[in-house]
Amino acid sequence: MPVPQTLSPARELVATNAAHFPNESAVYRTARNALLVEEIELRRHIERVAAQRRALPDGGKVPHEFEFVSETGPIRFSSLFGNKDTLMVYSMMYGPERKGPCPMCTSFLSSWNGSAVNLSERSAIAVTARSPIERLVEFKKHRGFRNLPFVSDVSGDYTRSYVNPSDADVPGFSVFTRRNGTVYHFYSGEMSGAMADPGQDPRGAPDLDPLWLMLDLTPEGRGTEWYPKLEYDHK
Repeated sequence: MPVPQTLSPARELVATNAAHFPNESAVYRTARNALLVEEIELRRHIERVAAQRRALPDGGKVPHEFEFVSETGPIRFSSLFGNKDTLMVYSMMYGPERKGPCPMCTSFLSSWNGSAVNLSERSAIAVTARSPIERLVEFKKHRGFRNLPFVSDVSGDYTRSYVNPSDADVPGFSVFTRRNGTVYHFYSGEMSGAMADPGQDPRGAPDLDPLWLMLDLTPEGRGTEWYPKLEYDHK
């Protein structure tokens, strides 16, 4: 086991902060340093949560070989791992009954497509949805998601097992691990709408989409009424 580290109090670290910007007031600097204390504590809490997540024991064995349809034909779940032992699967809201893909899912996939070049060095990735593969391929090409492999869960078997037992059109994110040839479920996002805090949209922690993390850095924040769209009218 790693040797526990003794961390300096956040306030002591902030006392070393030499940052100052043109024309800032003493009131601003005092408030900013107080915020910096909280940011250090947040960084530490994020690491504690990540360490606790990494320490999870193996979840349940994947019950059987799920069958998907890839861009090149039928493919088994175990084949999605390729030469990796970790597989991340994002299930997007794009069931056959939807007229178009979910804008929120599309926003996340836009970010994931960018990081996939680096991420795929460490983990296999896949995007699945309940729509036929032809529809998913058309969506992928339209959005330019060339770094993301899409597979269609035609039967809904995987979706009912790891996303929603009623096969509802909801998003899901799961991580699987392969050990000695056996595939186990490792982690899934489980924060439901019932777990949302008052005045906030339901979301997991941390947010998968960095869009929201960037907006949290702005004076207006993420707001309560703005959401990503598939297309914008720029005049």
